[in-house]
Amino acid sequence: MIIRPRRLRKNKVIRDMAAETRLSPSMLVYPIFIREGKGIVEDIPAMPGQKRYSPDTFPRALEELEKTGVRSVLLFGIPEHKDECGSEAYNENGVVQQALREGKKYFPDICFIADVCMCEYTSHGHCGVLKGESVDNDPTLELLARTALSQAQAGADIVAPSDMMDGRVAAIRAKLDCAGMEDTLIFSYAVKYASAFYGPFREAAGSAPSFGDRKSYQMDPRNVREGVREAMLDIDEGADMIMVKPGLPYLDVLRAVSEISCVPVGAYCVSGEYSMIKAAAANGWLDEKRIIAETAVCLARGGADIIVTYFAPEMARMMKEGEL
Repeated sequence: MIIRPRRLRKNKVIRDMAAETRLSPSMLVYPIFIREGKGIVEDIPAMPGQKRYSPDTFPRALEELEKTGVRSVLLFGIPEHKDECGSEAYNENGVVQQALREGKKYFPDICFIADVCMCEYTSHGHCGVLKGESVDNDPTLELLARTALSQAQAGADIVAPSDMMDGRVAAIRAKLDCAGMEDTLIFSYAVKYASAFYGPFREAAGSAPSFGDRKSYQMDPRNVREGVREAMLDIDEGADMIMVKPGLPYLDVLRAVSEISCVPVGAYCVSGEYSMIKAAAANGWLDEKRIIAETAVCLARGGADIIVTYFAPEMARMMKEGEL
């Protein structure tokens, strides 16, 4: 035989040389939950190994994270007060805004990404203001834009709208630019599905809707072309980066989006994916370390330039040690 593909798999050095997918800690983003209060470092039962921090303890998490080589974080806020319009989301002294100021003060070189949504802040748990029992798209845009601006002014390098309202990227871009924040990036959750994989997150963030579901604004899992359309619309409205969420169950969507995108594409390996792996590993059904590595490779191979994952510290350590 002249052609023997196994020659390229002969040993680790050759396999690494011939690898089509390359990974780096610089592509990882670590999600962190910020709870209003002081002195808080508490476990999240549905997500073993993950914690909620208050703004004053948040720098401890950053100190440990920086040691791993992960340099980007995505912040989710858990306020004490909630109301119909989610006013704490755009409060200049809101929980995420406090955390951003604390984080920037002690770790100016870390990239801070702030999630822009209303669901953690509204009394009804939906991602915008209501009209009857439906989310009213257009009035919600102003509140999202105000939230993004307050986060940028507090120190966010990137704002990440996750609400799936039509026109939110354009509204946020206009608000930021008018306020002289034209250098703030928008990392849009452009393709976010109405997924059952978000369950543990909703416990962690206290963001489950009090009635109904989010199928009228988050995407139908049966659709791929619609996801491509959503991505193209957000790019046209000024998104600097776009995201597909969830990650592993939607690799086909990730590939389709990455092939048409002219901006960096991220994938969010969500809470349900994380908790499933942790539960299976705890029962001895899976090799956790190998699954974490394979997850990273699959997402990157599928087209992700950026990976948002609760496994970011572990992935970074494995990369530094040559195990990934």
